[in-house]
Amino acid sequence: MQVLYWNFRRWNGDMSKILKQHINGPVSYLGPLLMANIVWNSSLVPEETSGIWAKTLVIVLIIIVAWLLLRVIDMVADIIREQFDIKVEDNLDERKILTQLQYIRRVSEVVLFVIALALILLQFEGVRKVGTGILTSAGVLGIIVGFAAQRSIANLLAGFQIAFTQPIRIDDVVIVEGEWGRVEEITLTYVVIKIWDQRRLVVPLQYFIDKTFQNWTRTTSELLGTVFLYVDYTFPVEVLRRELTDFLENHRLWDQRVGIVQVTDSKPDVMEIRLLVSATNAGNAFDLRCEVREHMINFIQQEQPESLPKMRMQYYNDLKDASLKE
Repeated sequence: MQVLYWNFRRWNGDMSKILKQHINGPVSYLGPLLMANIVWNSSLVPEETSGIWAKTLVIVLIIIVAWLLLRVIDMVADIIREQFDIKVEDNLDERKILTQLQYIRRVSEVVLFVIALALILLQFEGVRKVGTGILTSAGVLGIIVGFAAQRSIANLLAGFQIAFTQPIRIDDVVIVEGEWGRVEEITLTYVVIKIWDQRRLVVPLQYFIDKTFQNWTRTTSELLGTVFLYVDYTFPVEVLRRELTDFLENHRLWDQRVGIVQVTDSKPDVMEIRLLVSATNAGNAFDLRCEVREHMINFIQQEQPESLPKMRMQYYNDLKDASLKE
């Protein structure tokens, strides 16, 4: 084993570290197990206890091999995960692969556990039929299909659909149940949404198959942000349009795609002006909206205070006097 570590260290120090971290535990038990097998095959073990000894040895071997395979699955998943940086600005491809990787990893672990359990059951006469049934044509697939009517397994099957059709991915920005957040984790039966205020929303997988939700990063992380202003009809819109252009020109959060001003509605007392700006992701879009809104309100207060929303009242003195005479 040390030779293997040395060779990996020569090839890649990080690979050696990952290998030792993941499989050092189960591999360390293989030596004692091998020695126990040699003792069992020798004449040192009495004949009356050899059967019990052999059965125990096989069970322990199954457990260690299953443990080793689980660690190998984790190791491969970690190696693949290190090849993709989810923190980059445009991380759509990374999120696709990591979403599939996480789900395949969890399903593989469940299947491996079921197989190991079946092999252990085969070592006992009383429950051998149960173990055989798991490994026959109605084996692992039969178990999954047999329980598919149950809600939890329905979520499991929904997970397959989500992993490969991908209505959501790891780190997607979504709005679920009126809450804005990012997909933090996708398990076998539920999804964890990290909400903007650091709360966690736990949602069953089936929810994303049966119900409507918003995914702000389905095809790209770029977003448009909207700011509404309500001003008097005397306000010069062209002045605001030039001010927005000047403000966005060197702004760190603006991606230079969209920056427009439009009058979108006329109400009895005010007109509605929409400022549309663009940013590279949801977080930047929200911050940019807030800064644009604050800047434009300050601009109107300082440069066009007479155009702030106002209530008009008009007195008709002639009519008032006539009413008094009557």
